[in-house]
Amino acid sequence: MTLPQAGIFGIARHGPRSTAYNPPMPPHSTQNVIFDFGGVLVRWKPQEIIDDFYQDEALRAQLREQVFQHPDWLEMDRGTLEDADAAQRFAARMNRPAAEMLDLLQRVKEHLVPLQASLDLVNDLAERGIPVYGLSNMASSTFQHLKERHAIWDVFRGIVISGHIQLVKPDPRIFEHISKTYGLAPGATAFIDDLEANVRAAARHGFRGIRFESAAQSRAELEAWLDTGVAS
Repeated sequence: MTLPQAGIFGIARHGPRSTAYNPPMPPHSTQNVIFDFGGVLVRWKPQEIIDDFYQDEALRAQLREQVFQHPDWLEMDRGTLEDADAAQRFAARMNRPAAEMLDLLQRVKEHLVPLQASLDLVNDLAERGIPVYGLSNMASSTFQHLKERHAIWDVFRGIVISGHIQLVKPDPRIFEHISKTYGLAPGATAFIDDLEANVRAAARHGFRGIRFESAAQSRAELEAWLDTGVAS
């Protein structure tokens, strides 16, 4: 999970939503739906975490730059940097106690609570017999935390967590991995993510890309494909 970005570590740039990279498809061709987790299925608002953690504006800016937007965060998602080691690195850059940085990582985990409207969408699809899957950039320890606290995972036919396989979106290999692991035909699979870069990468793999802005907006676009094969 990263801050919404233009590049890997850039500042958020949310332009107009576009589905131009999705070619027309025949009716009823979408047979599977893949959901991102952070920012889609569970809350992910890093700036809220930052603002709650420190009151001092200089420390907030430092935390954003030296922790959340630092390449180490992506390495945590990739599964190549464990929490304890990450906390030590954060502490050194921030000149703060390592215990404080471990507390930050715990706060991050606790911040990730399910979004009811998105859960409703997932459950509605499953009840209609449409297979749903998960694909998330997330540290293994973070997903373990979510599994232990929220009983929402059984509805998914399969889940791929970046920290488990050491691949992160938008690397094309992660889309190849979920396709091969679960036998998903990309042209018959919709992919919902809150980051444009990930949606575009999925579309290049052949998935039907939807950039998540709300559960209602995603539901409307998805229903249009399920019903007519044409994006709204």
